[in-house]
Amino acid sequence: MAIKSIIINAFAKKVRSDIVLMSENAVEDQHKIFNQLIKKGSKTLFGRDHHFEDIQNHEDFTQANQINSYEKLKPYIEKIIQGHKSVLWPGIPKYFAKTSGTTSGVKYIPITSESIPYHIKTARNAILNYIALSRNDIFSNNMIFLSGSPELELKGNIKTGRLSGIVNHEIPAWVKPNQFPDYKTNCIEDWEEKLNRIVDISLSKNLSLISGIPPWVQMYYERLLQKSGKNNIKEIFKDFQLFIHGGVNYQPYKSNLEKLAGPGVHTLETYPASEGFVAFQDSIEGDELLLNSNAGMFFEFIPLDKYFSESPQRLCLSEVKTNIDYALIISSNAGLWSYSIGDTIRFTSLNPYRLNVSGRIKHFISAFGEHVIAKEVEEAIQNVSRDNNLNITEFTVAPQINPEEGGLPYHEWLIEFAEMPQNVDIIAHKIDEEIVRQNIYYRDLIEGGILQTLKIRVLPKTSFIEYMRSEGKLGGQNKVPRLTNDRKIANKLIQISKSL
Repeated sequence: MAIKSIIINAFAKKVRSDIVLMSENAVEDQHKIFNQLIKKGSKTLFGRDHHFEDIQNHEDFTQANQINSYEKLKPYIEKIIQGHKSVLWPGIPKYFAKTSGTTSGVKYIPITSESIPYHIKTARNAILNYIALSRNDIFSNNMIFLSGSPELELKGNIKTGRLSGIVNHEIPAWVKPNQFPDYKTNCIEDWEEKLNRIVDISLSKNLSLISGIPPWVQMYYERLLQKSGKNNIKEIFKDFQLFIHGGVNYQPYKSNLEKLAGPGVHTLETYPASEGFVAFQDSIEGDELLLNSNAGMFFEFIPLDKYFSESPQRLCLSEVKTNIDYALIISSNAGLWSYSIGDTIRFTSLNPYRLNVSGRIKHFISAFGEHVIAKEVEEAIQNVSRDNNLNITEFTVAPQINPEEGGLPYHEWLIEFAEMPQNVDIIAHKIDEEIVRQNIYYRDLIEGGILQTLKIRVLPKTSFIEYMRSEGKLGGQNKVPRLTNDRKIANKLIQISKSL
């Protein structure tokens, strides 16, 4: 065994031990982090504005500081851009992570010298934990990370870019010799050109690890197979062992990606966000994620059904329960304070604290009072796909309030199938049954004759790719919302599909 492998394996065992210790001390660590954050925050403009010097406990914190959206923090972000120091966190941020907000336009999320190490350390530890459990040394082989451009711009003299691009600058030197694509290739803005270049580079390597958002990895796999003439990715890369993914729910892509990858490839799910690296999969077999409870973030949780109330109760980690959807709220050493990141999570275990990402707060359909959320549509299509051996490339859902054909309104599911099912109407009926089972409001509207059973509109292949291209969002960290409360995306998809 090479010296590098011996060192990596020993390091992996140590990391595994640290992760187990973290999982056992989650509540205590959260209490310590809370106190540390308040102490640091009291030295900032935000802390002075919200009387952090008087905060003694979590109840005081909730009274002094309400839930913050980006809009509420934006005046403070603007001060940072103008050059003010110690606004949200002592000093100035090291980076701004640039994200596309659905309601606020472009957002600039601060990343500090204290917070960035946790982004890198958690990603590294998730892989080392896998090595410790599987005894497969993937760091000694070549690795592909499909990410956004690492080129950064300046926003108020602060380096700014996509999170994946920022992380590219912080990757440890000992990993870089095995990392692909190279910097020049990663900087290509046009996704098609970049993908073709990455495919050409890949075919000359023996990859052990591939990482990226599922829809774009799927496109990468298909292009590799098309160019190589092979049946699956494992035939191209004999040492391919691990696919790392995050950013979207994996389940709708699982069947197709596993078929494309070939046998014997493990998957590792992560939950990175610009606001912090929230959780990661800490076992090989399960699909649950371990809360990253000792990483400079203090978490609060609001039951989803209470989120939109005037003053919702904010729970600490010790107060959560399993099988309840919570809106995730983060305060961190990046200078975010009770910041709602827009995600909902559901705990599957409290010892240790493991979870699944269940959806997005703002992604829902309630055109008729049904309030169908992302978790429900994803679970529905996952169950029906599994039971009926469906192979779906992509989908989104929108309300059809005034059908051109007349009749009652309905939910329209726009689906791109990798392989067409024999009877789409039967599939639509089964999906509808799943939504009825999960959502009592939807069930009442169906049974009360307000809505008719959902309908599926089959879109030709590449419809979603062409839509993303038309929006300038092809590749990188971009994804199509699973459902919307209007028909903007649906109508554009339909228009594009007619030209294919």
